[in-house]
Amino acid sequence: MRKLSTIILSLLVISSLLLAACAPAAPAPAPAAAPAEATEAAPAEATEAPAEEAAAEATEAPAEEAAAPSGDVIVATPGQAVKMVLMPKFLGILVFDQANQGAQEAHAELGNTDELQFLGPTPENSVAGQIEIVTNATTQGVQAIMISNNAGDQIAPAAQAARDAGMTVVTWDSPIPSAEGEQLFVAQVDFAETGTVMADMARSILGEDGGKFAVLSASPDAANQNAWIASLQETLTDPAYANLELLDIVYGNDQSEDSYNQALALIDKYPDMELIMAPTSVGIVAAAKAMQDEGLCDTVKVSGLGLPAEMVEYTLNGCAPEFALWSFVDLGYTTYYAAYLLATGAMQGAEGETFEAGRMGTYTIEKDPTRDAGLRIVMGPFTVYNADNVEAASK
Repeated sequence: MRKLSTIILSLLVISSLLLAACAPAAPAPAPAAAPAEATEAAPAEATEAPAEEAAAEATEAPAEEAAAPSGDVIVATPGQAVKMVLMPKFLGILVFDQANQGAQEAHAELGNTDELQFLGPTPENSVAGQIEIVTNATTQGVQAIMISNNAGDQIAPAAQAARDAGMTVVTWDSPIPSAEGEQLFVAQVDFAETGTVMADMARSILGEDGGKFAVLSASPDAANQNAWIASLQETLTDPAYANLELLDIVYGNDQSEDSYNQALALIDKYPDMELIMAPTSVGIVAAAKAMQDEGLCDTVKVSGLGLPAEMVEYTLNGCAPEFALWSFVDLGYTTYYAAYLLATGAMQGAEGETFEAGRMGTYTIEKDPTRDAGLRIVMGPFTVYNADNVEAASK
């Protein structure tokens, strides 16, 4: 009996071993493999969704930040103390006195509790004098200087030293050609437009048949004059102005006597010249007086950029039938606002920033297309004066 029980027990053990050996081994790991795949897939999806959202947010956020400067109008906070200097090319020129008038208006309007100085060199020492004023201002606690540059890039090292010392440097009327040391240029008009305005006035004065003319400029280093003349030369390549011939470009250094003599020298050199184009308020008056004194107003006309109060006589007597200009009072006013905003830290002077300049409205800082570097705002507009409007404008 015991022997039979032993045999039966042995058979059961052998059967169990055989069944275990024959059972499939794969099914147990298989269920474990499925969750492993699911675990890997789920995090991937979860990671991708936030990544897409993050990418979208990253793309949208900078766009909003980039758009902010042009969307938010920066407004000045009055009553801050900023020591400022307005520097013309040199003293003794009415248009620069008008610019100072506009700057003083803005100074009072903003309640600046520190002083605004109007400092400039003499005409004979303009280049060295401007550099000296900027250099001295840097060491005398001046916080902002506004420069109508007559020294070309010669003033750049002094302007850069002023910037390195923490001073705000803004140019107006005439910029630093390289823009070195300059934060912002307040352009009176679009310089590229100036050439067209002068060419149109020349064509209007000379008539359908056109004629020959010369340019009487200020100084060879005046960046604004050079840019305007370059614009004029470019305009003259247009077939529409093919009947206009530019004979020469001469310089009167923005001094009355020099400009007067240069105008007479042009008459001697070019007997068939019919027009002198002077894009300088000093040169245009001197040229008109020279033609009047010589009794040549019927044969040689004068045009360019001048001040109505100084040109009214010559426009009415036919010596200068047309000329153009902008408001220097407004230019000084606008320049002051820009410099004040920069000096007080309200504005960074970055491309795309929009600011309010009091009664002149809003301006947006842009790349200056007339130079390889530099930022600008454009004030404008041009006004062309003739016998119909010069008297009213001169009062």
